[in-house]
Amino acid sequence: MTEIYVGPGNRELLLVAETVAREKAIEKEQVLEAMEQAIQKAGRSKYGYEHDIRAKIDRKTGEITLMRCREVVTEIENPFTQMTLSEANAIDPNLKVGDLLTEILPPIDFGRVAAQTAKQVIFQKVRDAERLRQYEEYKNRIGDIVSGIVKRIEFGNVFIELGRAEALLRRDEMIPRENFRVGDRVRAYIFDVREEPRGSQIFVSRSRPEFMAKLFMQEVPEIYDGIIEIKSVARDPGSRAKIAVTTSDPSIDPVGSCVGMRGSRVQAVVSELQGEKIDIIPWSSNPATFIVNALAPAEVAKVVVDEENQRIDVVVPDEQLSLAIGRRGQNVRLASILTGWKIDILTEAQESERRQEEIKVRSKLFVEALDVDEMIAHLLIGESFTKVEEVAFIDLDELASIEGFDRDLAEELQKRAKTYLQTQERHLTKRLKELKVDKELSSLKGLDLNIVVALAEKDIKTLDDLADLATDELLELLPEGNLTEEKAQQIIMAARAHWFEAEESSTES
Repeated sequence: MTEIYVGPGNRELLLVAETVAREKAIEKEQVLEAMEQAIQKAGRSKYGYEHDIRAKIDRKTGEITLMRCREVVTEIENPFTQMTLSEANAIDPNLKVGDLLTEILPPIDFGRVAAQTAKQVIFQKVRDAERLRQYEEYKNRIGDIVSGIVKRIEFGNVFIELGRAEALLRRDEMIPRENFRVGDRVRAYIFDVREEPRGSQIFVSRSRPEFMAKLFMQEVPEIYDGIIEIKSVARDPGSRAKIAVTTSDPSIDPVGSCVGMRGSRVQAVVSELQGEKIDIIPWSSNPATFIVNALAPAEVAKVVVDEENQRIDVVVPDEQLSLAIGRRGQNVRLASILTGWKIDILTEAQESERRQEEIKVRSKLFVEALDVDEMIAHLLIGESFTKVEEVAFIDLDELASIEGFDRDLAEELQKRAKTYLQTQERHLTKRLKELKVDKELSSLKGLDLNIVVALAEKDIKTLDDLADLATDELLELLPEGNLTEEKAQQIIMAARAHWFEAEESSTES
């Protein structure tokens, strides 16, 4: 490209624009606009950058018009782009202030430097339009699996050609130990599309759980049709995975459908995931049943569910312990991710020992708090009482209905429980004064006096002290089991509420 003649009748220009638009899959209008800007830039380099030079390409004939524009004003600030009303009326009596006077400039020949500049502008504008098209096309494809050819590899990151676009498969999004070479065909999952200074960037992954879920959707028609639903997926990429499936159709076996005839469907997914072993688990709305299924192939003897803390103790025979935990804890870790519950694996011997210790601690609590013998304490424990508060505030008839109890004993136990709690409250209130705890902290909703005192003894004495803590820091300061993670987060957010109120007040003022 050495010379461009800007003059009447240039249909070849329209053909060039059409060809470029077709090759780059962008609008012809975007190419013509880029050409206009390029011609305009070259015109300014010829006539002076201080002038307002504009270019127009006729969309039918390809004719290029170069013009200089000046605005009609009452007072001139820039003589190159403005003119007075009297000057304008001398040229055209119909012009008024605010109008734009355009003067057609003579056709010009672009020299080599100007032509090269114009070419660069056109290429840049076309590239920008192409990147915008890519972004608009792929931003709506997040969550899809795409297939492409490895174009190049830089520092372990793989760049994949997807037709007219390019995707980035980062090293940390690849399955461990898999290697690609230029020219290899790759399938991956689009998890993000971003506009960046160098253009839109498509990020793909092969290690995310969603990739495996999408592969099953492609291999199992019942999942694609919505007859079978994937409830959750847990992966240790390249090693092992668990997927929970269910269906509302009782005539369909969701696990068997995912496995396929002679394992054909699951094997297709396994092959794509570099031999990753996949456990297909039947989902259940009952947490205990679901967790037992998730721990397969290990056999479970007993489960103890703590719904408040989303925690479950799973008791297995001694010979099943290593199988339940898995190599390096893999089986129980994946089961925990799959179900969303914290899972503790115990042998029958460990569970018995722990239960005896818990009974011992609770028995001691009831004996001391209620001033009763161990037999009554054991009767309360046998009825699942764990705290003195439960004895104090349970319905009297329900307490009296315990085998071996009568109404008089029940009334006496409740009286002693309430007296104990009142004594404890007086002791804790006195301790709060000794520790000089801020009243706002002690009255914060969700905190009982035991927790407030425990925090104060760790030098957390004001609302701001508590608000500055992270959730894990708060849990570390308290004895285990006092708070769930969710409850701890709620307490911290409640402690921070006055910060936001102060910000709102300052904004309003």
